[in-house]
Amino acid sequence: MSVSAVMVGALALVAFLAFLLGSIPWGVVISRLFFRTDLRAHGSGNIGTTNALRTLGKVGGAAVFVLDFAKGLLAGCVGWLVGVRLVSAGFGTAEEDIAKSLALFACVLGHVFSPWLRFKGGKGIAVAVGCLFITLGWVATVFELALFAVLVVVTRYVSVGSIAAAAVCLPLSLWLLWGNPIAIALCWAMNLTVLWAHRGNIARLAAGTEHRVGQKR
Repeated sequence: MSVSAVMVGALALVAFLAFLLGSIPWGVVISRLFFRTDLRAHGSGNIGTTNALRTLGKVGGAAVFVLDFAKGLLAGCVGWLVGVRLVSAGFGTAEEDIAKSLALFACVLGHVFSPWLRFKGGKGIAVAVGCLFITLGWVATVFELALFAVLVVVTRYVSVGSIAAAAVCLPLSLWLLWGNPIAIALCWAMNLTVLWAHRGNIARLAAGTEHRVGQKR
């Protein structure tokens, strides 16, 4: 088997497994299995943590966040393990970074466009955070979480924190993956996917109709 075939096969495996993990709609599973309802029929209709907290309460919301975070972390581990195998097979660390970045993009893509929900899904923040621990490292990820938390507290808009965290990932990936244009492009593709998923929030923020934390509908 040629070197290029090994590389393509390894990356295809990463993309498939990460997308499959990302596509698991834990918000729907938790709401139906334990709360006898469908999260999509309440609040914003989103299957992510914010709507789960409003609809299912703290326990349900926490469960959705942990499971979404975990599938992102697991997808990142898949990318890392395959990347390590590529390095041991004679490839460089650049290929390892590509594998981890591909896992990040594919997992978020699976979450936002879940085939189990007719290619609809969540907005990808919890999933991305889980995977970013592997792709960009814990320091960059903690920085993003801190930025998210500060902006949510100051503005009382969860969407502002989410959008800002997604946006700051662009320069972080450029800095941490400098010299690896493929890995950077995959991280940017993930960011664009998350921002696209927040297009409704962006429109409501511009119109002044976005829902604030603690605000009754």
